[in-house]
Amino acid sequence: MRRGSPKPVLQLVSIPVLAGVSLGLWAAWLGWDQQRDVHPDGSTTGPYEAWQVIGLVLTLLAPVCWAALRRYNAGAVLGTTVGLTVAAYVDWSDDASGLFMVGVGMVMMGSLVVTAALSAAIASATQDGRQAAVH
Repeated sequence: MRRGSPKPVLQLVSIPVLAGVSLGLWAAWLGWDQQRDVHPDGSTTGPYEAWQVIGLVLTLLAPVCWAALRRYNAGAVLGTTVGLTVAAYVDWSDDASGLFMVGVGMVMMGSLVVTAALSAAIASATQDGRQAAVH
């Protein structure tokens, strides 16, 4: 089992790698759907369906957990947050009302909190496992 923290260079490289993965997954799940659905009563929904957002979240779990298990927490947290924030900004920036920045801010804060909590939980679980193996 590896001891100590990962090399600082790998820690830094993990940030743009996870940002790129996050951007790619956003494009794969959400980037192609830009049409709002108009219902018979005139109301609109969308452009994303629930299954698309759930798919994005579930597929993001794999790279975030992979990075956190290898103790690349900067990549897991910052890389994912930057990637999703940039993707949301680019995808939504054509909104004339300017309210898209509220959504971008929510994506940024939500992804930051969730990836930090997940990384901390994985670090705690792996630390507990290491301590149990030593004793």
